[in-house]
Amino acid sequence: MEYTENNGTAEGIENVENKKHDDTEKLLRECNAGIKMGISSIDEVLPSVHDSRLKGILERGRREHADLGDETHELLLQYDCDTKEPHPVAKSMSWIKTNVMLMVNPSDKTVADLMTDGCNMGVKSLNGYLNEYTLADSKAQKITGKLIDIEERMADSMAEFL
Repeated sequence: MEYTENNGTAEGIENVENKKHDDTEKLLRECNAGIKMGISSIDEVLPSVHDSRLKGILERGRREHADLGDETHELLLQYDCDTKEPHPVAKSMSWIKTNVMLMVNPSDKTVADLMTDGCNMGVKSLNGYLNEYTLADSKAQKITGKLIDIEERMADSMAEFL
């Protein structure tokens, strides 16, 4: 969206400020939903994990998601925004895929495969949101960067179990 017509006017400045607030809110809400999806996915697979190292990686990832979720929630409150739940269809499809795959092959390799796919989808989505909500403030962009980092590290740590 361009603001060239009103640049420098009170109306133009207000439009830019509104867009910054909207982008910040939307980016934080997407991060919040992604964090919830990540925690839910980890909780779903943890009971099926046999290897103590894999279990440790997943538990650490869950803690990191939860800590970042708390930070994200605080920022959402500062912006007077509500949280966002993961899309019900996406959550349902993830649950179905996870449970079917673990029913067919209940192994650590299957867990690592599912987690790798989930992390990679998260990174892709988050980068898309960063590109879409370009006027989001630096705090929201930093939270998004932290979440991307958590997801990338988790995906990398799954490699030895694939």
